[in-house]
Amino acid sequence: MLSLRRRTAGEAVFDGFNVLLMLLVCSITVYPIWYVLVNSFNDGADAMRGGIYFWPRVFSLESYEAVLANSGIMKAMGVTVAKTVIGTLAHVFFTAMVAYAFSRRELIGRRLYMFLGTVTMFFSGGLIPTYLLIRDLGLLDSFWVYIIPAMFNFFDLIIFLAFFREIPAGLEEAAKIDGANDFRIFYGIVLPVSMPVVATIALFHGVYQWNDYFTGMIYINNQELQPIQTYLYRVVAQASSNQMMAAAPGGITKNVTSQSIKLATMVVTTLPIVFVYPFLQKYFVKGFMIGSIKG
Repeated sequence: MLSLRRRTAGEAVFDGFNVLLMLLVCSITVYPIWYVLVNSFNDGADAMRGGIYFWPRVFSLESYEAVLANSGIMKAMGVTVAKTVIGTLAHVFFTAMVAYAFSRRELIGRRLYMFLGTVTMFFSGGLIPTYLLIRDLGLLDSFWVYIIPAMFNFFDLIIFLAFFREIPAGLEEAAKIDGANDFRIFYGIVLPVSMPVVATIALFHGVYQWNDYFTGMIYINNQELQPIQTYLYRVVAQASSNQMMAAAPGGITKNVTSQSIKLATMVVTTLPIVFVYPFLQKYFVKGFMIGSIKG
């Protein structure tokens, strides 16, 4: 029988302090997001007066109508969705395949490759050599500049590698007895049992692809290939939204301001990736804890 011990007054005070501290931290974290959301649904001209903190004072959807009616934003959103889906699939597949090869102890030069890969985690050539490389590869102003350079990441390889090493060797041995080669084992056995780590890496890279504005800003001049984050960056940096407001029904309206357009654009570009997270959360938590517990 386990004896139930009553909490002391000091423990109760400590627990209460922890609860209040966590509530404070959550409030500080969530409120800026709530502030942007509330102001994006408020009338733009009215929001210029300030004083909106917890709920829209004059509810309006005109800012969202202006955002969704703008063809440039819709094209940028299409580019972002395409590069996120294609880039994530390519990254997960290629990185997992390389990690599976690294998990094979018979791989010649494995220690050298691990050393070289570890060095790249701490040192890089810099922006100018990277730009020259991208130019020489013919990827400037190309959609594939979002995909090919991001197909492999050594940190993600380490996460895959930790999971692959925990797969029972008997599974692969049984498959080899049945005549399966390494490719068949990887596609038919390793990947299906690795869904937690696959979902984790997919979420990591998917969020990166969705939020990446720097690649489009440096390597893309063609506005037809700019992702939504680069589009949003230029809107915020230039502090001008005349083109977007002009695309609103009826042209520029007095109730739509550059600030309300910015806030609405932020919400539109953030919500899709936020909605994806709950579906991957259970795999994300399990995959993120890989290697932390032995037994």
